[in-house]
Amino acid sequence: MTEVPATEGPVVAIPVYAGVSELELGMMVAVCRLCGGEGQARTVSRSRASIVTAGGLVSTPHVLYAALPEPAALLIPGGPGAAKAARDPLLREFLAGHAALPTGASGSGLLLPGAAGTLAGRVVGGPADLADTLWGHAPADVRPGEVVTDGLLTTTPSGLPALHAALAVAAHVWGEAAAWEAAERLGHA
Repeated sequence: MTEVPATEGPVVAIPVYAGVSELELGMMVAVCRLCGGEGQARTVSRSRASIVTAGGLVSTPHVLYAALPEPAALLIPGGPGAAKAARDPLLREFLAGHAALPTGASGSGLLLPGAAGTLAGRVVGGPADLADTLWGHAPADVRPGEVVTDGLLTTTPSGLPALHAALAVAAHVWGEAAAWEAAERLGHA
């Protein structure tokens, strides 16, 4: 079992679940590592049991919700398992309890804060195929296929646009310069 090293500084919590997109998760973790160093991103779940990602990789969450140090921000990746994960009352409670933090959500990951009630009254972007579903969570507006920032919340379509959510959160947590440097190192202009 690999433990995440103890770190000083801000921690970004990334809820994970069976069927999470390893592309979106990987980009989010990479941005946090580039900006804050090893151990600044913590994958979190209700259990430390290994999960199978959307592509079949096996991953073990770093920490349980209850054992997570107080996070400075949240990143929420999408994936085909998001709809099921959105029904988890512990995850909904966790997200609702941290609604005031800088948050980035991508693709179907928007279903998680939606189920937690934290999209109400917000302008959100996201995947075009989820636009009707997102309207069910009472946002002020839904902009399908767009990256949208509304206050501390950045929402994006699925896949590579998740990088925008990660960089927006990194800018809040570690500063614009660190986020810009991470974007350059990842080849994102």
